[in-house]
Amino acid sequence: MTEPRRDPRIVRMVHQVLMPGFVGTEPPGWLARAVGEGTGAVLYFGPNLIDDPAALSQTLHGLRSDLVLASDEEGGRVTRLHAAQGSPYPGHGELGATGDLARTRAVAHAMGRELRGVGIDAALAPVVDVNVNPRNPVIGPRAFGADPREVAGHGTAFIRGLQEAGVAAAAKHFPGHGDTEVDSHLALPVVDVDLATLRRRELPPFAAAIQAGARMVMVGHIRVPALGEAPASLEPGAYALLRGELGFEGVAVTDALDMRAVARHLGRGELDGIADGAVGALRAGADLLCLGNPHEAGGSDEKIFGATVERIFAALSDGTVPVARLAEAAGRVGELAAWCARRRP
Repeated sequence: MTEPRRDPRIVRMVHQVLMPGFVGTEPPGWLARAVGEGTGAVLYFGPNLIDDPAALSQTLHGLRSDLVLASDEEGGRVTRLHAAQGSPYPGHGELGATGDLARTRAVAHAMGRELRGVGIDAALAPVVDVNVNPRNPVIGPRAFGADPREVAGHGTAFIRGLQEAGVAAAAKHFPGHGDTEVDSHLALPVVDVDLATLRRRELPPFAAAIQAGARMVMVGHIRVPALGEAPASLEPGAYALLRGELGFEGVAVTDALDMRAVARHLGRGELDGIADGAVGALRAGADLLCLGNPHEAGGSDEKIFGATVERIFAALSDGTVPVARLAEAAGRVGELAAWCARRRP
């Protein structure tokens, strides 16, 4: 095999499976170069959007028209576009409490229209976790509720509303973050239930999301011993369940790889945790690798991106990640990018 760094096709595929964040309100030089190399997506955080989000998106799309621009927009307490003042849209818990699926769809559609208006192609929402544990420190009101059928109904409505507005949706956090007492931003949560319980309780909202045509499913940093020992985001058994049993054919995107659940599992420091986590997730079955928030990470945005690229090239060289696995992932990201580009005004 040609040395991966010398093969332009492989270089482009390596970049295509990456979704970095960046510091600032304008694209830094390293990001502009990365987009030119084929980087598949860019994830916005609140500090990126304090100036002129539409102009920023126009600049980035001007670098490459098929670049996917994404943001965490759930409504309620999780927003990037309205980080300074709080989201004008109700959170999932409030929507779920009403039982009004038409309202959920309308709220998501309005959110999607606003996102599309500032050039954002994808929202990392909805949360379709079933919030069965009242001591859950990270999901709580971000979930539509504690009943799988109700969560499935609202999740489906939210996905349809967003995607009818031309914004790709990402159902999260597969295979379910609802029955946890640990925040995966801080440590590795464990959902120690058998597969029968998982299928009855956690999976129906994801199955419904897939049936509704969700373009993405976000795989969380949750260890489910019934699927394997690694966090789901790095666990082949989780992707086998998502692809085989649930039949998902879209983009499997990781939760942010700078979250401590990944580094703690790998026994690595923050920068190595991100880079090694990216390799592990890609090998396991992820398509799009979310590198996380550089405003919070110890390393710089460019350092995080560069270390991850180098670690993936090394994994391709030694066979840890087969080129065929990379090509499969890059192909799915390309399909997502084409879907998003067709829906821009």
